Amino acid sequence: MQIILATSNKGKVREIRTLFEGEEVLPFADLLGPMEIEENGDTFAQNALIKARAIFDTLKRDDVIVVSDDSGITVPALGNEPGIYSARYAGEGASDRENLQKLVQKLKEKGLSSAPAYYTAAIAVVAPGAAYVMHGWMHGKVIDTPRGEGGFGYDPIFIPEGFDQTLGELAPEVKKRLSHRSKALRLAKPIIEMLGRTLVIGH
Repeated sequence: MQIILATSNKGKVREIRTLFEGEEVLPFADLLGPMEIEENGDTFAQNALIKARAIFDTLKRDDVIVVSDDSGITVPALGNEPGIYSARYAGEGASDRENLQKLVQKLKEKGLSSAPAYYTAAIAVVAPGAAYVMHGWMHGKVIDTPRGEGGFGYDPIFIPEGFDQTLGELAPEVKKRLSHRSKALRLAKPIIEMLGRTLVIGH
């Protein structure tokens, strides 16, 4: 079974590969090269499906499963920003650091040193004649001072519920257990395995 990831984010690729050890897991760019996909959905689920379908349709193969993730952080006190715009909060092409700095600035503008927040992950799975979306969430709070060098994205300012360290400070195995993406991927895994068996039988 070949699983094609509709992402080039190295952190996401690494996290997904660890869940599917023994399977061939490839970022789409390894097969298709650079490719721009317009994410114009209104929800994480819509954007995940847009990406997965675009890669599947471009590959024109009936022997692969395409897995896509759309995820981000939501802060209700900031009008539910950045939400689906998490990856481009500070503008198109913005770096993780620039996006994080904008969120910190928004907190400070509101006079907040911390605020409740949650991560959402939508995992889309597209295969011949099939499309599924699973969700995972991680609740906690954001703070106005980054801490820790681990993780990526907004991890240095997010403290999960029940902890006093940020995701940037927590050990990778702890983060993996709590991760919104890991939760959604665990739901997706049996579906991907079922689709993989179908592909084998079909060939």
